[in-house]
Parts: sequence; structure tokens; C-alpha cells
Amino acid sequence: MTPHGQEAAAGRESAPPEYAVVIPTLGRPGLSVCLRALADAAGPRPVRVVLVDDRPEPGGTPLPVDVPEALWPVTTVVAGHARGPAAARNRGWREAGPVPWAVFLDDDVVPGPTWADDLAADLAAATCRTAAVTARIVVPLPAGRRPTDWERNTAGLATARWITADMAYRREALEAVGGFDERFRRAFREDTDLALRVLAAGWAVTAGNRVTTHPVRPAGRWISVRLQAGNADDVLMTRRHGRDWWNRADAPRGRLPRHLVVTAAAAAALACAALGRRGTAAACAAGWLAGTAEFARARIAPGPRTRDEIVSMALTSVLIPPAATWHWLRGQVTHRRVLPLGPYEAAAPPSAPREPVQERVRP
Repeated sequence: MTPHGQEAAAGRESAPPEYAVVIPTLGRPGLSVCLRALADAAGPRPVRVVLVDDRPEPGGTPLPVDVPEALWPVTTVVAGHARGPAAARNRGWREAGPVPWAVFLDDDVVPGPTWADDLAADLAAATCRTAAVTARIVVPLPAGRRPTDWERNTAGLATARWITADMAYRREALEAVGGFDERFRRAFREDTDLALRVLAAGWAVTAGNRVTTHPVRPAGRWISVRLQAGNADDVLMTRRHGRDWWNRADAPRGRLPRHLVVTAAAAAALACAALGRRGTAAACAAGWLAGTAEFARARIAPGPRTRDEIVSMALTSVLIPPAATWHWLRGQVTHRRVLPLGPYEAAAPPSAPREPVQERVRP
């Protein structure tokens, strides 16, 4: 090889892998903050930025976002048609074209000041069998007081194993397994499902070192009740991945079994009262009250214990068990015909040798 050819080969070897950034969005104010941080981050910039406008019926209203000038040439806005984040991410990575890596960001995260450099290092360290590289998620909590129930819920994102708040996926791996499962209509479990499927197809998911901040966004009093819709997604996960998926994903089991018991006690109390069985109705009502009080106490104890927080916890602790039960039953009906993940769905293994690969991933 001539000296000129050697220099060109060395340049190709040292060039950072190209990547696209895909952000599904509902037009929240944090989107502009996210893009500004992305533009300001030190390191190689994305070759494409795809914003998937997933607002329901935007009616032609432009996406409310301030795209930094540095990102103008590479930024595209496409419609997601309000089909949920899984479908929006699929639309985004396919729209990005043949870029080797797709980095999924939430529209309310803030990439760190060295994020692009750190991402380049994360991708360069990947082997040919690496499907995805996670980020380190930081959730800032208020100083000087205990976090609220909602703040503690958001803080759980920092330890979530395969969270797509910031996740880099190799396009080849996404194509091999068909991308995200669009039956997951909420921002819940779609990332875990995808990771389990790429692992089943023979890929690896590794931990990166880039840092992204996920602020706690404002939420109303009833947010914890609305989140119970995720129980239907857990049914879909169990249908697809078996009863041990919780352990493989390091996912907390939650309180669904207790919610089912408490709800059953309430239903039995009402039924017995209607039948005139006062003693049995009183016993069932006492069981419901004890279970509800224990749940409220468990949520109030680690919090700030302000009047508003205590009222919120008391009210929502009454509503969460029946809401969780309803969504679990709905999931059982909706996903009753879903088949388990089969070998036929592991469409193609990584195009790499079976033995460990030592060289860096090709750009």
C-alpha cells in the first residue's frame, strides 16, 4: 500500500461512526432545550436529526420547536400520526436512511456538554455483535427535602436497564428484528421488549459512558393513576417473553398482586352488602381499608409529607388498585391471542464471527 493509501486507511479507521438522532415528540418545551444541548455538545455532530411529531391531530400547526442553526441542515420533521413512541421511533430511524447508528432521545432530556464525544467513544468501543449502547441517565432531585412520589417514580429512570431516553441502536440490528413493537402505545416497556428481542437474536447490549440528564417534568395529582395503564403492557410482555422476563430485564415487579387482592376485597364488600350479608361485607370492607391504608402509608413515608402530598397519596391510593386491576384485565383480553417470541422471529444474527471480536466496530 502506498503511503497515501496508508494515510487514507488510517483516517477511515479513526473516523467516528456516523449516527442519526431520532426524537419522538409531543411538542413539549423541553424539545428546544434538548436540541440546544445537542448542538452545543462537544464532538462529532449527527448526520441526521429526525423529529417525529406525534401530536394527536396537530391540524397543520407547525411543531413548536426552536432548532439551533447548527442543526438546520440535518434536521427533518416527520409526522408520527399519534401512534405512540414505539411507532414514532420506527418512523424516525427508517426516515434517517442508511446511517449505521440511530440514537433515540426523549424530547425532555438534556445531553451533557461532552455528550457527542462520549457517544463517539461508546460507539467506537462497540464490537460487531453490539446491537445497542446505553447511556448513563441522571435524574436531578430537589435538595433540602424528600422527593415526592412522582419524583421518585422519575428517579427510577436512572436505574432502568435499557431505557430509550438515550439509547444508541445499530441500524442493522433494528432491521434484523423489525424495530420496535408498535403494539406498545405508551412510553412503557417498548424499550425492554426490543432489548430482549435483540438479545434473543444473538446480539449484545452494552453500557456506555455518555451522560444525559432527565429532569422531572411537571405532573398533575392523578399521574400515578394514569400510569396504571402500563399493567396492560406487562401482560403483553409476559405473553411475548414468558413469566421470567422481569428477572432478565431487572425490572421491579410492582404491587399488582396486592392491588388485585385489595380490589377483590372492595368488590366482595359491595356484593355482600347488596345481598344483605352485613357481617361478611364488614369483614371485606375492613380488609380493603387495611390494604388501602398500608399502601398510602408506604407512599407517604418516604416523601416530603406536605399537606398536598399527603392528600394526593391518600386519594390516589384508593384509585390505583382498581385502576391497575382494570388495565391488567384489559390486557388479558386485548393480548389473549399474542404468541410467545419464537425462533422464527430472530430474523438474522449479527454478521460477525461467533468467537469474541477484538477489533473495533467498522464505521
